[in-house]
Amino acid sequence: MAEPLEAESVETAIEPAAKVETSKTKKKAPRSRKAKAEPRQPARKNGANTASQAEEAPAAAGPTARKVHSGKERTQKLDQIAKSISGGATLKSAVKQAGISEQTYYHWKKAAALSSDGDDLKDLVALEEENKRLKSLLAERLRKENAELKKKLGLQ
Repeated sequence: MAEPLEAESVETAIEPAAKVETSKTKKKAPRSRKAKAEPRQPARKNGANTASQAEEAPAAAGPTARKVHSGKERTQKLDQIAKSISGGATLKSAVKQAGISEQTYYHWKKAAALSSDGDDLKDLVALEEENKRLKSLLAERLRKENAELKKKLGLQ
């Protein structure tokens, strides 16, 4: 009878040590927020989607898909917001009415300001070139006029 008692005592002595090792080495991976927030639907045995599941999928997807606006749409919305604000509306309500977020409004406004600065620089360069052209035309006409006057006066 001494042997079974010894075997039991050896097993019980080993088990707590093994439990301590596994609890220290194993760490639970945290669940993602999405997994916590969205309840899972039970899987169908044959893997088929029913019509109700297909309809519920877009609704469960969360926020609407990101829309990309063209440059023309952006300027139209910025103008619409500017008119609303000048009419006495708050920025928050004007932006909401336009269908964009305040952050998007500020990004678009900043981008529009940067692009208009680039246009201003192009306009300035074009004006300088036109100014040079006009100066050269004026100088040429003045030379001709001076030459004619010298001929008339007989100075040449």
